[in-house]
Amino acid sequence: MRDRRQWGFSLLELLVTLFVVVLVTSLVTLNIGAGDRDILDRASVERLAKSANYALDEAQFSGMNYGLLLRMEDDAGQWRYRYDWLEQTPTGWQAPAAGKDVFSPGELPPGIELELELDDIIQEQEALVISTENPQPQIILYASGETLPGAVDIRSSDDGELLWRIEWNLLGDFKVLRRGERAEEDNL
Repeated sequence: MRDRRQWGFSLLELLVTLFVVVLVTSLVTLNIGAGDRDILDRASVERLAKSANYALDEAQFSGMNYGLLLRMEDDAGQWRYRYDWLEQTPTGWQAPAAGKDVFSPGELPPGIELELELDDIIQEQEALVISTENPQPQIILYASGETLPGAVDIRSSDDGELLWRIEWNLLGDFKVLRRGERAEEDNL
């Protein structure tokens, strides 16, 4: 006759198995959640850089200067970074008349901080808090195809870790660098 213990699992064995399954599921969920944040950050940063490249091309074709206005806004106690594209007209800087989809206002994900550097000079954070009715853009893309060289560092607001860097040269060659690291071919 067979022993009854061989026919099934004990309650302890079932609980241990259930604990292991829950633990593995939690780890997978945490890893997927962290990847979503990185994907959203990357998409926002690449959209900004691609819009800047387009704006420089559009400036050359149209003969109009375009500008990027970066701004910080208090959003229910948390600082959020937003940006607007502007076109220089005889009456001042205004929203661009053409390219509404590309030049639509944008927002960077929460939990980050921006550091703007223009011509090797780091700009004060207060310069990103816009208080005037007709603000001037910090980054101007001239119709001549030039712009003031600079960079935007995107850091984690939690620990200050560099997440992304958008940099550009005098000719407006915008590059997106993950954690500020150059690609292998750039280092040669």
